[in-house]
Amino acid sequence: MKTLGRRAVCIVLAMAGMSLATVATGVRADTWPSKPIKLVVPFSPGGVTDATARIVAEGLSKRLGQPVVIDNKPGVSGILGTQLAARAEPDGYTIIEGTITTHAVNPFFYKKLNYDPLKDFIAVNLVGTVSNVLVVANESPYKSVEQIVAALKAKPGSLTFGTAGPGSSQQLSGQLFQSITGTQLQQISYKGGAAAITDLIGGQIDLVFETVAAAKPMLDGKRVRAIGVSSKHPLPGLPGIQPLADQGLKGFEMQSWQGIFVPAGTPKPIVERLSAEISAVVNTPAVLQRLRALGVEPDAMTPSTFSAFQKAEIAKWGKVTREAGVHPE
Repeated sequence: MKTLGRRAVCIVLAMAGMSLATVATGVRADTWPSKPIKLVVPFSPGGVTDATARIVAEGLSKRLGQPVVIDNKPGVSGILGTQLAARAEPDGYTIIEGTITTHAVNPFFYKKLNYDPLKDFIAVNLVGTVSNVLVVANESPYKSVEQIVAALKAKPGSLTFGTAGPGSSQQLSGQLFQSITGTQLQQISYKGGAAAITDLIGGQIDLVFETVAAAKPMLDGKRVRAIGVSSKHPLPGLPGIQPLADQGLKGFEMQSWQGIFVPAGTPKPIVERLSAEISAVVNTPAVLQRLRALGVEPDAMTPSTFSAFQKAEIAKWGKVTREAGVHPE
């Protein structure tokens, strides 16, 4: 009887503890936010990810009544900042601007990430997608996809393409190009896309799959020539430039993306509130205009839709990198 009594007491205490934890979580969710929120940007200031995060942070600050403070933590393809966010307290006061690099493809390029894009985070809301444009120098002899493919078929590996490093949208675009065409390009890695464009103009490399925002000033200045865009449909910002998929590269679609994530374990009511507020910010006419000026096509999603999108992206690029013979280092 005494044993049964002790067991009963233990069960009651355990249930009470669970109830208290539930209440505590509910209180946090009900009162959130009651202090400033940190938005981790795992890349340097000045890039598309940083600029997008600052637009979102500004809108969220107004809607939530608390400052949303940008915290740039650049390093190794976004790994440093993403690791820090994964270890943060899951209380809604640390969020991260994740990308296709940090939350989809890094596991295919790096063995020791110390974070899992799916297990360690909750997908809150996609902010938007970013397309690339295949560009060559104005003096380049290549004026079409057909000419580039023909040159590579005649002499595999004879052309070089610049990237911002492993897992970047430039590299993924190049890998997809090789996978679809059955050709071989030589990758030249740079610390950033700007350096690759500089060498492209200087004739040191042959091709770059650059983001539209970064390439457009060079296109407008007639310093580079566009071959095609990586999006499924033509882009309003680049009239007359056809998708690569419509130029013989069936199935070619490469869009990097920006989205908000929180550490796993963040209470569901906070996730849902944050998602709703982000959607409201992104769908504001002024924000839509600012994002599109950066080359970001707004596309807010619910947590469940964004989570499914993220998983599909991981599956897609896992296949592409495996077929390309990429091994984590």
